[in-house]
Amino acid sequence: MNGQTPDTPIEHLLRELSPQALGVVARRFRDFSSAEDAMQEALLAAFRQWPREGIPENPRAWLIRVASRRMTDTVRSEVARRRRETAMTTEEEPTIEPADIETDMDPQDTLVLLFMCCHPALTTSSAIALTLRAVGGLTTAEIANAFMIPEATMAQRISRAKQSIKASKVPFRLPAPQGRRERLPAVLHVLYLIFSEGYASSIGIHLQRLDLAREAIRLTRGARGLLPEDAEVAGLLALMLLTDARRAARTGPHDELIPLDKQDRSLWDRAEITEGTNLLAVALAKGAVGLYQLQAAIAAVHDEAARPEETDWPQILALYELLQRVAPSPVVTLNHAIAVAMVHGPERGLERLRALDNDERLAGHYRLDAVRGHLLEMLGDFESAIQHYRTAAAKTTSLPEQNYLMTQAASLEEARRKNS
Repeated sequence: MNGQTPDTPIEHLLRELSPQALGVVARRFRDFSSAEDAMQEALLAAFRQWPREGIPENPRAWLIRVASRRMTDTVRSEVARRRRETAMTTEEEPTIEPADIETDMDPQDTLVLLFMCCHPALTTSSAIALTLRAVGGLTTAEIANAFMIPEATMAQRISRAKQSIKASKVPFRLPAPQGRRERLPAVLHVLYLIFSEGYASSIGIHLQRLDLAREAIRLTRGARGLLPEDAEVAGLLALMLLTDARRAARTGPHDELIPLDKQDRSLWDRAEITEGTNLLAVALAKGAVGLYQLQAAIAAVHDEAARPEETDWPQILALYELLQRVAPSPVVTLNHAIAVAMVHGPERGLERLRALDNDERLAGHYRLDAVRGHLLEMLGDFESAIQHYRTAAAKTTSLPEQNYLMTQAASLEEARRKNS
């Protein structure tokens, strides 16, 4: 399940069930680090056995049972080692019997796992990385892409995070209300990144991974159930719904990327747009406007336009300018440059992009070249646009995005030949 090849039905199922099963095992054995290792072994066993033997009648219980056996074996080995060293005569050995598995299920296990991973012993970046791995089911490479750092660096970060949780001895359970609020910023960031990877996969041959997007929406609904008065939780859920509403229009018959201004808007999910808009209105009425509410407001402006030319770009530009003050980031600057170009012309947008040329967070990232290519195309500088599109295509690890960028370059090359 490395994200480089098409997901099979078994892989989709394992991605969906993994965090649910991990939540049960971690809660029962009170050792997140070892439970995560045991779950990885259970997933590998399923990946080997299920294609040959068929999917079990209760696949989630199968994963819990296999991971629990691994955990029990680990506990027994540790107990035996301690007995040899200390001549102990008794030691409790946690076990989980097959008959206990279904009665032990808790609908909130995945949500507990989410808050547990966003642990006070961890830095925010480490907590987010660990949660993307345990709850989101992302590979280390996919998480590294989200953080724009090397895969080896991310692997070390995740390993250290697991060790920190184990050393803290904080029990595996849903935090008290005060603890939930303290962990909430990291939780929301994780959910946002899981959804983003599902909506636009950073690696592989598919543009979208619906399992991740749906799980992010489900978990965000759960977080809102825990914190119904929090405006940012509502804002994040609104953002997801308003963005996910365009899902059916984002790809063509061969999974090719269709940009926003070329989408068939009749395919947009009006029920999701209505729910997202209503959630956003409730969130904005609470007063303090945060990161996710502003992004949801931008998504809502796009969704309100029946045709691309009816998009209220001045309003989008104003929202991005506010977003830059609330939560500045290179990605916000990148999107702000596009809005500037749409309102004031591509020259102004390109001028805005220059602020990112020396930003190490975007160094070598395809998005900067892709946006620059788009603005140069708007300007009519096809030769420079072609170069940037090709450079961006060489950098992205998403095949649909790579194909789209190369198609853009080829179309401009054809147009340039016709005009010469």
